[in-house]
Amino acid sequence: MSFDQFNLHSSLTRAITRLGFDTPSDIQQEAIPRAMAGKDLMASARTGSGKTAAFVLPALQRLLTPAERPGVGPRVLILTPTRELATQVAESIGELGQYTKLSGGAIVGGVPYPPQEKLLRKPLDLLVATPGRLMDHMSKGRVDFSRLEMLVLDEADRMLDMGFVDAVNEIADKTPSDRQTLLFSATFEGAVKKVADRLLTNPERLDLDPVSQGHSSITQRVHQADHFHHKHDLLDRLLNEDGDSQTLVFTATKKGADALARAMNDRGHASTSLHGDMSQNERRRAVDKLRRGRARVMMATDVAARGLDIRTLGLVVNFDLPNAPESYVHRIGRTGRAGATGTAISLVSRDDWPKLARIEKMTGSRIERSVLQGLEPKQPEPSTRAKPGGSKPSGRGRGGAGAGNGGRRPAKARG
Repeated sequence: MSFDQFNLHSSLTRAITRLGFDTPSDIQQEAIPRAMAGKDLMASARTGSGKTAAFVLPALQRLLTPAERPGVGPRVLILTPTRELATQVAESIGELGQYTKLSGGAIVGGVPYPPQEKLLRKPLDLLVATPGRLMDHMSKGRVDFSRLEMLVLDEADRMLDMGFVDAVNEIADKTPSDRQTLLFSATFEGAVKKVADRLLTNPERLDLDPVSQGHSSITQRVHQADHFHHKHDLLDRLLNEDGDSQTLVFTATKKGADALARAMNDRGHASTSLHGDMSQNERRRAVDKLRRGRARVMMATDVAARGLDIRTLGLVVNFDLPNAPESYVHRIGRTGRAGATGTAISLVSRDDWPKLARIEKMTGSRIERSVLQGLEPKQPEPSTRAKPGGSKPSGRGRGGAGAGNGGRRPAKARG
């Protein structure tokens, strides 16, 4: 299979060739022709599966035909849950649309309003936005959706989990009813199903890459920790043994990310942090430090679980396991991207065992237990945990990466 089968505009195939994309991923093979045919679409797509191009290419193809309605507002709107994901999508649009003259931009929180106001006053083909900041502009009458043709909800489950249900519905209500709607989500349950039922018309559903599947390109291990300081010692050893590869470490809280970065810096590991209390410029500088090699380790909250794309990331460490098992799959998907291999290690202490049980139940496989010499746990692993149904012990998950994207109370959030 090749991208030639989609009969894309020559400017898009030229960009695809320059970017070195040879074979479309599974989600691209199934989603692109359906989206280009004008179908509403619900698709499950894990991070690293190539799903961003699965909606960006049909959007750009549509925009290369003349607009049917007059006006200056966007013809395509892509909603994302976080600034990082919005930035990643905008970068993908820039790469795939580099030989077109299409206009576009991003509307996200954490940056000044005036440049965004200027953007919205100009003729605009494609807009990427987080719901919170977009709603701010809409409340002041700065956004014209009269000629919108396509609405894309990217990482819909995460967006709704962050408390954007009402915002997504209100934004959609302001767009033409005959628009095409594409929804990409790790799950179609709960609030996602309700939103899909409300906003999509006779959608086609693709379950090619469910979040419950693991990553065949990622080696997964668990290290048991007796206490907090034991976790620090384990992380220090892992960073020393991992050599020069870049590492992403997930923590449960923003303060925890900052504190852990300071602690690892004190142990000689060039570290930075990334979380929601940082401005957009601070976040960008932190990511640039990692990409440019000025930092080797980044401590982050789940703000980095989706939307952070660093191709050289060789190791992901869960210093704290997430409450929602789906987030585990998104976290480890930061490594092993686009066919590369990676390693994901979870540090599991007493409070983490129930979370690990939920992760293993969802993925259907037992994650390999491992011990570092000299840092062996003194406490045995609890024996009363839930067993993953019908699975055999395995150190790896299932599934794969393409070319290229429980129990929590939703909280109000802003883009």
